[in-house]
Amino acid sequence: MKHFVGIVGNNWSGSRNRQLLQLMKRRYADQFDLTLLETGDLPLFSQDIETTPSPVVTAFRDQIAQADGIIIATAEHNHSIPTSLKNALDWCSRVVHPIDQQPVMLVGASLGPMGTVRAQMHLRQILDSPGIGARVLPSNEVLISFSGKQFTPEGDITNPATLAQLDLSTQAFMAFVG
Repeated sequence: MKHFVGIVGNNWSGSRNRQLLQLMKRRYADQFDLTLLETGDLPLFSQDIETTPSPVVTAFRDQIAQADGIIIATAEHNHSIPTSLKNALDWCSRVVHPIDQQPVMLVGASLGPMGTVRAQMHLRQILDSPGIGARVLPSNEVLISFSGKQFTPEGDITNPATLAQLDLSTQAFMAFVG
């Protein structure tokens, strides 16, 4: 069975993106194991300490390096990714490069109508940078709009079309990982 890490792309306690990863962990438990990684616990990246990172940074990078693939769930803040996700990616782009050549799937849930489309486009650019070098799943997007209405209080998605898209993209990712 494959082992994936799911990076929670923001640090909001009520994150729909955390809920989305938790849903994927339950829904696809027979296909892969998913460990969620939080970004809010990482210290602010600085080149002053990049060669002597804290244990939380080292553990974060080690879990990514040991995974068969990565699922990043991003919110959208000001047409881009949240600062906690950018910080996490910065820690993975210098000195140690755990994302290099790793297969990555992008998903996102937003409270608004665009479903993280701008954040995911920007995230694709970041993941393609020389310091990161991820292999991002092409042509499959999970863009959950109006997420406040699509999730139940228990963290389930109520819209059958959203679940169908999630299933289709997850199947494509499984094939992409190999």
